[in-house]
Amino acid sequence: MKRRHLLASLPALLAAPAVSAAEKKLRVAVIGHTGRGNYGHGLDTMWQRIPSVEIAAVADADEKGLAGAVKKLGLKTGFADYKAMLSETRPDIVAIGPRHIDQHRDMLLAAIQAGAKGIYIEKPFCRSPQEADEIIAAADKAGTKIAVAHRNRYHPAVPHITQHMKDGVIGRVLEMRGRGKEDTRGGSLDLWVLGSHIFNIATFFAGPPVACTATVLQDGKPITKTDDKEGDEGIGALAGNEVHARFEMTNQTPLFFDSIQNAGDKEAGFGLQIIGTKGIIDFRIDKEPFAQVCLGSPFNPFAKEPRVWQPITTGGIGKPEPIADLGKQLASHETAGRDLIAAIAENRAPLCDAASARETIEMVCSIFESHRLGSQRVPFPLQTRVNPLTLL
Repeated sequence: MKRRHLLASLPALLAAPAVSAAEKKLRVAVIGHTGRGNYGHGLDTMWQRIPSVEIAAVADADEKGLAGAVKKLGLKTGFADYKAMLSETRPDIVAIGPRHIDQHRDMLLAAIQAGAKGIYIEKPFCRSPQEADEIIAAADKAGTKIAVAHRNRYHPAVPHITQHMKDGVIGRVLEMRGRGKEDTRGGSLDLWVLGSHIFNIATFFAGPPVACTATVLQDGKPITKTDDKEGDEGIGALAGNEVHARFEMTNQTPLFFDSIQNAGDKEAGFGLQIIGTKGIIDFRIDKEPFAQVCLGSPFNPFAKEPRVWQPITTGGIGKPEPIADLGKQLASHETAGRDLIAAIAENRAPLCDAASARETIEMVCSIFESHRLGSQRVPFPLQTRVNPLTLL
């Protein structure tokens, strides 16, 4: 079954009843690392909202952090070594929370080797296409389902937006434009940490990337080897406080991504716009409502009718959202967790699986690869599978 068809069933998934007394709960083991990415954005507590699972164990290499996690999750004890936890408890699902992605590969492979049926992991997925290739090969061999915490990919309004676009609500789609938060992290770090959200949702509407052309700057000048440094959050080689990229997408709609350090606006940054001849659909990442539409040509300053932004919900354009507490369910990762559980039961891919996450990582790395080659057009899949900045 295709992901777009699966998305249409999300409202029913959100309203799924509690597990019956006769059903065996799935056991979840949580991996965190206080001081090195912690537990992500609530990847430990999300399971407390899902009746069909029970939290069986937690691991944290930080002693004080482990004590706090044990108390918060209502456990009797915890593990300092996540490998020991996996070996001893053999959980059905492993939640990998740390935001520092230099730990992701090893944690994922350990969970797969321990026989986990499913893994839910904080984004970004990993540090390079090469790591993604290795993880996916291991997961495919073991039959492990991997879901990645790009929460917006699980939003039940997405299939409705797709249908509105097919119905021509914004006319012919001309282009897509995304920006990061453009705060102090603006540029390459913003690209990695927040631009990944933009790419992950953009590919749903435009299909996989075909090619990328990009430039990366440091204080207005093209980056060189001397600008390279160890990036925050375990990213590895990183350089540049300004990024400009253009992607050719499968459906022939160009996608632009830009991020400039300290150029952002808290009220207007971090989002994606799909621009058509008759209007614009705007996505605010991790906000509710997730999407809004402004009808009317975006290129006509003389329009007689005022342009009004209207929310797009599962109820329709300009209609209130009929799913109670939808924002909370998405923000807490409950929606994604329920989808992973359903994916295990139905033997299908999660809505945001490892393949789509690898696609996102390739898009990030393609920007650096294009810059490294003098802003050449770089086709997908990337031939360079390591972080291109290590080759400057």
